[in-house]
Amino acid sequence: MRDRRIAPLLTAGIAAVVSLSTLTPATAVAASGPSATEDPLRQYTQQQLTWQRCEANGPDAFQCATVKVPLDYNDPDGKKTDIAISRLKASSAKERRGVLLLNPGGPGGPGLNLPVDPILKFSAEVKRQYDLVGFDVRGAGQSSPVSCGLTAEEQADHPYKAETFAKDVERARTFAEKCQAKAGDKLPHLTTRNNARDMDVIRAALGEKKISYVGISYGTYLGAVYLQMFPERADRFVLDSATDPTRIYRGMFQDMAKRAEQAFTRWTEWAARRHTTYGLGDTPDKVRKAFWDLIAQANLKPIRFEGQTLTGDDIHADNRTFFHVRKAAERIAGLKNAAGLKNAAEGRNPAPSGAPGQAQEPDDNYASIAWSVMCADTRTWSHDPEQYRREAIRDTTRYPLYGDFASTITPCAFWKQGSEPQTAIDNKVGALIVQNEWDSQTPLFAAQAMHRALRGSRMLTVVGGEGHGVLGADTDSCADKNATAYLTTGRLPAEDLTCQAPAGQ
Repeated sequence: MRDRRIAPLLTAGIAAVVSLSTLTPATAVAASGPSATEDPLRQYTQQQLTWQRCEANGPDAFQCATVKVPLDYNDPDGKKTDIAISRLKASSAKERRGVLLLNPGGPGGPGLNLPVDPILKFSAEVKRQYDLVGFDVRGAGQSSPVSCGLTAEEQADHPYKAETFAKDVERARTFAEKCQAKAGDKLPHLTTRNNARDMDVIRAALGEKKISYVGISYGTYLGAVYLQMFPERADRFVLDSATDPTRIYRGMFQDMAKRAEQAFTRWTEWAARRHTTYGLGDTPDKVRKAFWDLIAQANLKPIRFEGQTLTGDDIHADNRTFFHVRKAAERIAGLKNAAGLKNAAEGRNPAPSGAPGQAQEPDDNYASIAWSVMCADTRTWSHDPEQYRREAIRDTTRYPLYGDFASTITPCAFWKQGSEPQTAIDNKVGALIVQNEWDSQTPLFAAQAMHRALRGSRMLTVVGGEGHGVLGADTDSCADKNATAYLTTGRLPAEDLTCQAPAGQ
């Protein structure tokens, strides 16, 4: 199973502050065309892009190209790497304003298809004014993808347990060593700062003076870093489900555990009021006990449910379960019923189909790039396994639902440091932050921290809103209408806003 700590999105402390007044060629991309001697990035910013249909059977209007960028911006004449980008042109040449870059999160989530992805809907007004531009960040998807050659077991998430911690340490060490062996020359440069620089090369190669942007989850951090590094190149930025930029990344995992516990408590109260429907207990304590009894039972005898064989660890690893109270109640009631069936599975997930006697390992690009970025972005990861043990013990007590996953050892404990310190976010550039109240991947208090760091921003909170990601599901929703108004007029709300979640969410 994919590690839920990186499933959609995301260490406390800021390693260093890089002043905007001391930007080097590595931190700036020219907007226009000085000579090559004056602008060592001219070969990238002035490159000619070759557009072609993204897929042979896809729509003609959805076009893709490859942008060349330096692997190391301090060595622009050195190794190059490819960034895959896509474009769906504005529907009105007369009303066209510019480009709207899209990032789905991760780090390393696939973004190339976002302009035509039905999950992310944009209003007709936005489509008239903007070329929608998707891209895979460096090392991900079709952008010179990185693979560490990881097995399914090495990619899996594991909770802290005293009896398995030594094995977990070795697994994390092996992960880091494999990545170093397979992609060691790239690893120091797989960072959010370089992703932001790549965005600016994309801007220049598209012939734009500024870019607008919609980023989700980790994409909000990428957007904030771009705003910090290139404030004069930013037009209209929307950050959906924002991270706390001061707690990248270990602190973010621990914040997930805190909010997941709060969401779980809310759910037990909701389910207890509906005991006659779901049969999980008529008090919050009984509902809580029913859940943990289910976990204990599934760890002894895995449960076959909806095509998967799940242990208790598998079930409680998914901190997204309690995003939506109704869906959570249906799932837990279904698991409880399945656990009572005589044909409940005895073993772990069956091997995927393939050659006889062989299991096909899943593509490891997502795990490889996500951990590469998270480990290289900040220099505050501890390299002492005992610190991870202490924090995991503490957080298992504090946040039983997810603390044992959030605070255990990670590959970053054995990673070589990235090429630069972490970016400190502190500016007055305008942006709109949109946030669900009950998102436990990027909690409300994390988004509020981003709002404080981006002092020119406005924040829209969906009261009662559940789930990770606000925009795109319904272009007529309160949040989408306000985001559309900002993207199409450039006017931020005069003050922070609240929207009410749709009834029956």
